[in-house]
Amino acid sequence: MSDKQKKVVVFGSFIVDLTARASHHPMPGETVFGSSFRMGPGGKGFNQAVAAHKAGADVEIVTAVGNDAFQHILFDTMECLGMASSVMVSENRSTGTALITVDENSGQNEIVVVTAACEEMNEAAAESVRPLLEDADILLMQFEIGMSAIIRASEIVRKAGGMVILNPAPVRDFSESLYRNIDLIIPNETEAEKLTGISIEDENAALAAARYFEAQGVSDVLITLGERGAFLYSHGTPLMIPPYQVKCIDSTGAGDAFCGGLVTALAEGKKLEDAAVFASATAALSVTRAGTAPSMPYRKEIDSFLTLQH
Repeated sequence: MSDKQKKVVVFGSFIVDLTARASHHPMPGETVFGSSFRMGPGGKGFNQAVAAHKAGADVEIVTAVGNDAFQHILFDTMECLGMASSVMVSENRSTGTALITVDENSGQNEIVVVTAACEEMNEAAAESVRPLLEDADILLMQFEIGMSAIIRASEIVRKAGGMVILNPAPVRDFSESLYRNIDLIIPNETEAEKLTGISIEDENAALAAARYFEAQGVSDVLITLGERGAFLYSHGTPLMIPPYQVKCIDSTGAGDAFCGGLVTALAEGKKLEDAAVFASATAALSVTRAGTAPSMPYRKEIDSFLTLQH
């Protein structure tokens, strides 16, 4: 695709977010009165696809829902945003859900995810969209779908010459052979620690973790560090990506905004370093408003923000 924007495929989850905001997170056995409740579209795959779409990417999501009322939240949102999708409907499992509590004082969140129908996305599901995967320039995946689907999709795209990006969230057990099909891995500091055994306390620790991934066969590593920014390690060269200072209203979905912004910039031909800066701005804007998919900024907002910052 020489003159066209590169095609991005997000192979991942759709989950309905059920979000309550309160003055603090409940302790074990404690009941807390919340100030508000919101139900809306979410899931790491869907959030990242929306973030990429709003940022200007040519993106299509492959996901799954149950044959229930919650599926309409996906289809209605996709229609409203004008997004492309390949959706599998399960007759055996419900649409995935996430129970989220947000601390209003800090903006930090706690989440319990039930992936449900997304777990039925398997090797056969990946094969069913093989033409789409073979046409993908960039494949973005997470860990909220069946592991066999992730492995097969990565094999198909890698063999076809596309770029495979993994956001290993939430962390789960997987065959280390998957690393061989990954071009870029994007864990946050907690996920990086769980995968490498290295606590990401400073830049040196981030470098050690990145070298662990490199030893597994992943040439590019981008560890998101929340308020500390992000650590990029590309083909042996380390670089800190500084954070943007904004008022955090709700950090839910910030990592997804980062991933969506990153693949958009890469699809436009930006270097990985510049793409990481664009992704950081996308994430910064997302935390200034409540929600997950609804909080993802549009391209004009990202461009304006970057212009003001530089």
